[in-house]
Amino acid sequence: IPTFRRIMRNGSTEMFSGLPYIYSLLNCLICLWYGTPLISADNLLITTVNSIGAVFQFVYIILFLMYAEKAKKVRMFGLLLAVLGVFAIILFGSLQINDALTRRFFVGFLSCASLISMFASPLFIIKLVIQTKSVEFMPFYLSLSTFLMSTSFLLYGIFNNDAFIYVPNGIGTILGLIQLILYFYFESKSRENSREPLIVSYA
Repeated sequence: IPTFRRIMRNGSTEMFSGLPYIYSLLNCLICLWYGTPLISADNLLITTVNSIGAVFQFVYIILFLMYAEKAKKVRMFGLLLAVLGVFAIILFGSLQINDALTRRFFVGFLSCASLISMFASPLFIIKLVIQTKSVEFMPFYLSLSTFLMSTSFLLYGIFNNDAFIYVPNGIGTILGLIQLILYFYFESKSRENSREPLIVSYA
């Protein structure tokens, strides 16, 4: 929300990346499908959470498209259509599998892959943070919520003995922790630099 307040206030997406929202939408849709009784039993919590998540991601992507420059807007719109197309293929393809266990493994592996890609998407921002030595375009609350969400589902997957949930969320926990470490490291560095006295030369 703070990120999109800034985008709307400035009328520009600046150097913010739309990829985390695209990957998150794909992940929410696939995990939503994985949690339905047609795919796996006793996982309706996964469907509920990811349904809400998908609505949020749609809103974020629409706002991003409204304020992005033309080239970025076209790219984002293309990626959105690709995500919806991929999900439609997964939905239709999985329903063609008659064996329930095989269907669960098929959707489970895809949900695992989508989760990993979602958690890996901030790597683009991590690269930018290291290059610019600034956390300006890596929102703290997005990094924190990613870490808390992946840690919660890591524990949920362990307690339910569901590898399709705990394996990718274990990776997400590690990547989320890396983002938080980088945030505090470069944020403290920028504070130190701002406290350095100005040297004025009268020569």
